[in-house]
Amino acid sequence: MYVPAHFAADDEQVRTLLSRIRAADLVTSTPRGMVATYLPLLYEPDAGDHGALLGHVARNNDQWREPAAGESLVIVHGPDAYVTPSWYASKAEHGRVVPTWNYVTAHVYGRLVVHDDTSWLESLVRRLTEHHEADLPHPWSVDDSPPAFFAGQLRAIVGVELRITRIEAKAKLSQNRPRADVEGVVDGYARSGDAVMSEAVRAANPSP
Repeated sequence: MYVPAHFAADDEQVRTLLSRIRAADLVTSTPRGMVATYLPLLYEPDAGDHGALLGHVARNNDQWREPAAGESLVIVHGPDAYVTPSWYASKAEHGRVVPTWNYVTAHVYGRLVVHDDTSWLESLVRRLTEHHEADLPHPWSVDDSPPAFFAGQLRAIVGVELRITRIEAKAKLSQNRPRADVEGVVDGYARSGDAVMSEAVRAANPSP
């Protein structure tokens, strides 16, 4: 990943991004070429030296059957949004501005391990479910489904674990713009209803 120094994500930004992960792209190099699957994942920070990403794929998805050549990759997507030059104070000053895109992302590399084990899968599915149901007014539980039905669903999936070896992360949040332009971007996102990006840009550009 191309990461200019002023857009390099620090350790705290990386931890926050991975702890909030919902779904991401798993990319592997196989004998038939590159293969990718978008899947829900959980971050396990205490696994191994660098943590792990845990998920599952459909048993009928051949990606898990094909040995990955070398490292595998998970592409994690954080918040992102368009930036219009109209938000920049520089537009009124000299007009030498162009559109761009703000975003946070991480390329997480590691060794892919397959778990074709119902006990491992049940634990993961319960954790994934609890993670995503936690903020709902009436959380659904795995135990709300008939046991035989749930057991059948587990047989239809296979677990995958990316044991992390290295991470390349980028937080491009207007850090290369003059202060007045940054404030314009913060205000522009806020006025457009994107509070997440507004706060992300503000946090990445603290006041002097």
